[in-house]
Amino acid sequence: MTTAPTSASAPGSAPGPAHTDEPRWLNDEEQRVWRSYIEASTLLEDHLDRQLQRDAGMPHLYYSLLVKIAEAPQRRLRMTELAMLAKITRSRLSHAVARLEKNGWVRREECPSDKRGQFAVLTDEGFEVLRRHAPGHVNAVRQALLDRLTPEQQKSLGEIMEIVAEGLQPSEAGADLPWLR
Repeated sequence: MTTAPTSASAPGSAPGPAHTDEPRWLNDEEQRVWRSYIEASTLLEDHLDRQLQRDAGMPHLYYSLLVKIAEAPQRRLRMTELAMLAKITRSRLSHAVARLEKNGWVRREECPSDKRGQFAVLTDEGFEVLRRHAPGHVNAVRQALLDRLTPEQQKSLGEIMEIVAEGLQPSEAGADLPWLR
């Protein structure tokens, strides 16, 4: 529940700033924005996932991992850095990379300076998979999101999402972030 309960279920509640022990309920406009965001982000991720499953035989997450590795110098990334870039747990990354290895798109290499560390390396076959399927994926992104927005809306959306992402990545020691789990 993100909206305020009815007055019958919340006696004595008054509009305005909430006490520290009371929730700050969403007003009608905030509720509309929140639900629109949830619906759109869920549908967008599903749309992109279905497109990549259909055309490339992989989920959106796997495609994103391949892109991140392809963009790295020498098409190789430390697994810990890849988990951070993908915003996923190390366990989930390990499972995904195992599947990508099975397909021959990625290989793991030991890190010479850290016996516990590993690199994910994009194979030539993996690079070819990206090259072949990138046009369809870009088309799906454009059709589902970017072409529906004006240039000004695109800029605003980018700025808003950067603010949200920045706020969700605390820098203090011990922060509970997926790639640290």
